[in-house]
Amino acid sequence: MRWRRGIAIAGLASAAAIGLAACDNMANQPKLNPYELPYGSQAQWPVTPPPHVVARDQPLHPPAAPPVTMALLERGRQRFDIYCAPCHGRFGDGNGMIVQRGFPHPPSYYSDALRNAPSQHFYDVITHGYGVMYSYADRVEPADRWAIVAYVRALQASASATLADVPPEQRSALQ
Repeated sequence: MRWRRGIAIAGLASAAAIGLAACDNMANQPKLNPYELPYGSQAQWPVTPPPHVVARDQPLHPPAAPPVTMALLERGRQRFDIYCAPCHGRFGDGNGMIVQRGFPHPPSYYSDALRNAPSQHFYDVITHGYGVMYSYADRVEPADRWAIVAYVRALQASASATLADVPPEQRSALQ
């Protein structure tokens, strides 16, 4: 009986020794630590993804500008009032409530530079930010970005509109 107990103890001891040795090998294996630059033949830094690889949350093709409708403009006004008006003001003149509290003035949408800018510029600024404006990509969906762009374009157009631009059957409502 004693020899059986000795074999069992020896088996447990050898299993523990193998387990501890395996842990040591795992801790000391060659690897790259986070933020460690590769070396040797792997030193193609910065690493670029293979062709045709798309990031997980990046769409295959960025959405194109939808046709402008009253529903799109209304959605754009709603989103503009939520996300843009605190800084840019409800009319897009750059005099929002945040500016009145001492923050820097954003540019007016009525400047020649922004009137002549392509619509994609506004979409990209909402997506990536510009100057002191941070990105709204995680707050504003791509379709809503286009709605905001359409509303900004409507604000710009309304600033230089005259009575002659209004259809004759609707002029009486304005006078």
